[in-house]
Amino acid sequence: MLITSYTRPIRLLHLESSEQDHQLVKFALRRSGGTFDVARAQTLQEFCDQIDSVEFDVILSDYRFSDFTAIDAWIEVQELERRPPFILLSHAIGETAAVDALKHGINDYVLKDNLSNLVHVLGRAIEVRDTRLAKARADAELAASQKRMAELTAHLQLSIEKERASIAREVHDDIGGALAAMKFDLAWLGRHATDPAALMHIHAATEMLQHALGASQRIMRDLRPAVLDQGLVAAIQWMATGFEKRTGIKIKLRATEKPASASKEVQLVAYRTAQEALTNISKYAQCTAVSIDISDHEDVLTVEISDNGRGIAKEDLEKPSAFGIKGLRERAKTVGGWIDISRNEGAGTSVIVSIPLVDPGANTEF
Repeated sequence: MLITSYTRPIRLLHLESSEQDHQLVKFALRRSGGTFDVARAQTLQEFCDQIDSVEFDVILSDYRFSDFTAIDAWIEVQELERRPPFILLSHAIGETAAVDALKHGINDYVLKDNLSNLVHVLGRAIEVRDTRLAKARADAELAASQKRMAELTAHLQLSIEKERASIAREVHDDIGGALAAMKFDLAWLGRHATDPAALMHIHAATEMLQHALGASQRIMRDLRPAVLDQGLVAAIQWMATGFEKRTGIKIKLRATEKPASASKEVQLVAYRTAQEALTNISKYAQCTAVSIDISDHEDVLTVEISDNGRGIAKEDLEKPSAFGIKGLRERAKTVGGWIDISRNEGAGTSVIVSIPLVDPGANTEF
């Protein structure tokens, strides 16, 4: 970095007991063509007072003083939130002392009889400082952005589940109620009708109505699985039974513990993960068997869904359009959990969701 390219005066603190050496430094800085705002401290107390009241861009310090060394001053600098570069400007101090200073983290070392190199060292130190600060700002902005994204994801997931629950109640109360009333009316007509053609149509309509009732109940269960009120194991057992009936693929369920301490929010995340995994298995896995393992060892709820199918390819996990996988990971993050998806040796895929049971008192209702 060129000192002359700096857009404002560079604030420099010079820790130096010799007035002559201080003036030589100021002369070398003026010759560089840059603009400097130079302050001076002669004692450790003056140094501490200066760095507490002013934010300096760089610090120059002699090594030995009457009652302290540059290492003592460097230790004081460590307390600053925005630590400026610290450069030794001294006569020969010995190899051991120089190495010790650099080990402590002091940025650089310039000999007093080589002041022509001072400006170059200052520019390099300030450039490194600016790069470090820019990276810190970028990291902070990224962390804040990720936090906002996680909060938005959690809000969206909660909103989706609430909307699902609302739709499920409407299906149950309105559509389910209307279909049940129609079934009673058809039954009454069937008991009182004598015309064979009418009876045939009544029978056909009753069968279609029964199919509609079954569909509405299935939609309600998918939207808001009431069976979750019986616990996660019971809910996944129910889901596995339905999966076997639809696909003919056998599922082996093992639950080493009953995760009773899991909040409803955690159970719902685990349930939706298993649901998504089974959906993907039915579409892509080409398998003949599935196993589901549920445990809550060491206060971590773990649900693993494995199949013996063709296995997921690495490129499928990494492709930009893999929104289902991304959704699983984001959903798990909303409760502090994580997802691991891997291809089993030989064949098949494993989906594992792990969620710490750190807040068993949480009980989000949908």
